[in-house]
Formats: sequence, structure tokens, C-alpha cells
Amino acid sequence: MRDFYAPSAPAPLDQADGLRRLFAGTRQRFVPLAANPHVAASGALLDHVTASFAARGQRVLVVDAADTAPLPNEMALLDVASCVETLSDHVAYLPARGLPLQHVDTRGSAASFLDTLSQAAPQADVVLLHANATDLARMFMRRPARPILLGADHAESLKHAYAACKLLAQRCSLMTFDLLIAAPRRSKRVPSIASSLAGCADGFLGAVLHDWAVVDPSTAPDTPDMALDRLLAAQLTLADDPLPGMVMAARAASLGAN
Repeated sequence: MRDFYAPSAPAPLDQADGLRRLFAGTRQRFVPLAANPHVAASGALLDHVTASFAARGQRVLVVDAADTAPLPNEMALLDVASCVETLSDHVAYLPARGLPLQHVDTRGSAASFLDTLSQAAPQADVVLLHANATDLARMFMRRPARPILLGADHAESLKHAYAACKLLAQRCSLMTFDLLIAAPRRSKRVPSIASSLAGCADGFLGAVLHDWAVVDPSTAPDTPDMALDRLLAAQLTLADDPLPGMVMAARAASLGAN
């Protein structure tokens, strides 16, 4: 575990140092996946996403904070790094059910949990965050991201995916999304499901479904999948454009430090 994850980073040197490092850009990517209780194959989706990133040479930390995830070790509140399980040279896992709520501040933000993960796993290129939309909203209030919605080829999963899209759009102003659908590759319902969700997101929220892919849960995670690879490749190239309020705060802190 300690071979893959280095010790926590030192504290910022001054008030503006953390903001300067934030906007300097890093190679670490946080990829939020909105948990969906109506997708029985959520575990398979996580496995396929993780395998696709790992095949690209990315070191992946899978943080499972969904309601169906295992409870974290009691030490997680004191030392997250000690609770990370190394599964392979490129993949590590953190059971994290309930952990985001333990990092909520007085403004309702759990952004500090992302900072904690960065310090616990500084060598991870990609941090996959599988959590309920409400927890993701608390973590990504001020961080740009393109959440990945999870769905299946039936109506209840589609309703829940749209509800997650709506919540994240309204609370975080995140307006672009991707969609992964757990279904047989030849399912005739999949294109209409993606089209329906895209239409609702655009028509009612002004949001955009950027891309979607089908993941067949019956296939091995390392099965080549061009659509999934395309979707995740685009996730890695997302611009780290800070929100306007954060830019102003960074400039003010920088001026105050000079």
C-alpha cells in the first residue's frame, strides 16, 4: 500500500499557496460516478471503467461511497491512506460508505474529502468516486467535472439517472454529463434510453449528455470496448477551468500574499 501511495503532502506554506497549487494544474483526475440503486450491475460498470483506465497506464483509486458499499475501517477518520487496499500495480480500492458526510463543513461542502483523498493517494492518476448524487454534489460544489451517470435498460434506472443529473445541475451548475448503460450490447432499447435522457436533460435543465456507452456486464472487464475507451479518454482531457468565484478568491489571496 505504501509502495503505491506516498505519505500525505505537507501543509501549504502561506494562505495563497493552496490556491496557487490548485490552479497550477495536476495530472490527478477526479471522476464522479453517480450511484444508481436500480442498476444491479453497478459493480461490473466500476470494474470495466477501472480496467479501461488501467489499460491506458493510469493508476486508479476506486473510492466506493455508495449506500451499497462496504463500511470503511474505523481508522479511516484518522488516516485514510492506511485504509486503502492495493489490488494491483495500477488499481487500489477504498471502501468509503458514509465518509463524505464526515467531511461536511458549516457551508454544507464536503470538498475537503477530495483534498484528503489527494493527500492519501498522491500517486493516483485517476480517482473514481462512486457515490450518491447528494454526496457528489457536496464534494463537487466548486470543482469542475463531467459526472458519469449510471443506468440500465429499464425505466426505473433511467428515472434515477435523470434525478441525479437534475440534482447535480441545480446544486453544482454542472451542465455536461456522460452515461454508462449496463445492458447486453445488442439491446434494442439502449439507443432510445440514451436519446430520452439527453432530451430531458436538454429540454428541462439546459444540460448536455456529452457521450454514452453500453457496458455488457457479462463480458470480462478487460474486453476491448471502443465506445467506453472514447468516453473515458475524453474524461482525461477535460479542462480544469475553475469557477469564477474561485478565480477571484485566488487572485485576492495572491495579491494579499505579495
